[in-house]
Amino acid sequence: MIIRPRKIRRVCFVLAPVVAVFFAVLATALRGPFSSGPDAGVFGPGDQVAMVILGLLLGGAILLFARPRVVADAQHIEVRNVLGEHSLPWAVVRGIVFERGNPWVSLELEDDDTLAVMAVQANDKEHAVAAVRALRALHAAAHDSATP
Repeated sequence: MIIRPRKIRRVCFVLAPVVAVFFAVLATALRGPFSSGPDAGVFGPGDQVAMVILGLLLGGAILLFARPRVVADAQHIEVRNVLGEHSLPWAVVRGIVFERGNPWVSLELEDDDTLAVMAVQANDKEHAVAAVRALRALHAAAHDSATP
């Protein structure tokens, strides 16, 4: 099973190109001197290229928020967040926590640590609830099969 957030991905896939295009348009609109007098600055071709590169970098940074994903099966769960990736067997997962007010799901691990699962976000509402139910079912099945 593969789970990805829905709303944030849509926002990112729309916002990233808009930001990149905005910076490209801004770079072409700003050229030549931008004030008069002895302290006048000049926005030259190098500055324009830098603005376009900045727009592309910002667009890429926005796309990082579309990166979260969970891949789960009967043996293990792989969690990919904005930064970082974890692959865990179900045996080290104590529980799947999705409390009211939390922005996303967390895994409670056997060593009393928690792991954020940013792919299952509260703002996805029913999609998130269905994902939590499916993950809990896989978790329960893995623990039932491991128990003699």
